[in-house]
Amino acid sequence: MSLEVMASGQACGATVRGVDLTRPLDEGTVAEIRSAWLEHHVVAFPDQAMSDDDLERFTGYFGPFGEDPFIEAIPGREHIIAVHRAADETAPIFAEAWHTDWSFQEQPPSATCLLGLVIPDEGGDTLFADQHAALDQMPDDLRRRIDGKVAIHSARVAYGRDGVYGEVERNTVRAMRIMYSDDAEATQAHPLVRVHPETGRPALFGCLGYISAIEGMDAEAGGELLFDLYRWQTRPEFRYRHRWEPDMLVMWDNRSVLHMATSGYDGHERLLHRTTIAATVARPDR
Repeated sequence: MSLEVMASGQACGATVRGVDLTRPLDEGTVAEIRSAWLEHHVVAFPDQAMSDDDLERFTGYFGPFGEDPFIEAIPGREHIIAVHRAADETAPIFAEAWHTDWSFQEQPPSATCLLGLVIPDEGGDTLFADQHAALDQMPDDLRRRIDGKVAIHSARVAYGRDGVYGEVERNTVRAMRIMYSDDAEATQAHPLVRVHPETGRPALFGCLGYISAIEGMDAEAGGELLFDLYRWQTRPEFRYRHRWEPDMLVMWDNRSVLHMATSGYDGHERLLHRTTIAATVARPDR
């Protein structure tokens, strides 16, 4: 099978047609999809009326399931979570901040798959930022400041007891169940620049939010570096804005891009089912 891959014309991202993801795929087709995904970092498959079984089968072609802490799986499934917002919900938008999924884990997931089920007519786009391009085009002075630096990642700001989704949300009504935990206080170190284990391309990894400090730097100096880096790595020229459609599957490479949710659909339901794909190659040594 030969896929039709159409680049977005933005910093990254592509649409893939010519494949039916509701059916089992042969090895050649899986290899084509992997190639497009590694090249474009974000691939969207429109017109895929997939079941949860289909979503799990597709995920399994690219590696074992990742571990998804702090968000309860949907009933009857261990590896699928619902990214769900009810029409009358007033809580802050989930994940409306730049991040790469679960970077606070020792082995963060290589990929995330998200299937659009209920999509509002407007709003709710997902933004992506190409971290290979951000590194390639980085000014020399900022590059010198980050060279060799190791970041300390933690889920505390989001999922800790005092975090954004912590006890402050005790009386908040959400369609999806987010579970804060003291486990979010744990930390994990990752280099600011990592080599992609499949393509060999270096990229920035992570950003403010899940990164709480820089090894060997005091809080003020480390914070200044992280703010300067954040302002650079999320610039508009590195972005792809993805517009969702019902029955659309999107898979992105957490080793290559940051992403964030957007709002703009108050009064409308939005529902997507999500899986993550575990890291299949050991992370490069620091």
